[in-house]
Amino acid sequence: MGIDLAKNVCQIHGVNERGKPILRKQLRRDQVATIFANLPPCLIGMKACSGAHHWARKLQALGHTVRLMAPQFVKPYIKSNKNDAAEAEAICEAVTRPIMRFVPVKNIEQQSVLALHRVCGRRGIRPG
Repeated sequence: MGIDLAKNVCQIHGVNERGKPILRKQLRRDQVATIFANLPPCLIGMKACSGAHHWARKLQALGHTVRLMAPQFVKPYIKSNKNDAAEAEAICEAVTRPIMRFVPVKNIEQQSVLALHRVCGRRGIRPG
């Protein structure tokens, strides 16, 4: 399963074990947890961003395996014009690659520390 996260809507693309597409859907953000709560545990890929870590924690709590990838590693898998559906398909393809490098899912505390470092670094302040 590949999820392309956006501000208001998310595009999902799912394939079966043979790689045949079985699910293509655009969802509002408030529908994502409901849809995945009703699916059997599966492998889910997303491009890494702060929102992706939130969704990864939520989806892992539902029993799914979530893998985050740096956006530059997903880009080569986009087959056509860049749009949300094409990106979700590319993410779905990339997450199954055996040599893909993944970003560890950060917990809330780790994300808080990173946010603090970013804010302080931009203002020239040393945290702590």
